[in-house]
Amino acid sequence: MSESPWAGWKPKTGSTGGSKDPLHGVTLQMMLTQLVEKYGWEELGRRIKIKCFTTDPSIASSLKFLRKTAWARQKVENLYLRSK
Repeated sequence: MSESPWAGWKPKTGSTGGSKDPLHGVTLQMMLTQLVEKYGWEELGRRIKIKCFTTDPSIASSLKFLRKTAWARQKVENLYLRSK
């Protein structure tokens, strides 16, 4: 009888070796908070031209907009990845 193809297989444990997605486990709120801390609202509004970053900006209002608007969320994710 031949050896099973599953011989020696072990399930992954913990978070090491998990997802290759660089945003895995990073929430939109975490990204936005870190970007605001790094750049400030004024610079963030210059880098990503979104009204919620330039007119009376807040984390809450920006999250509400970004959760509904895929293209804007993508720009935030891209800036977050470039800024790391």
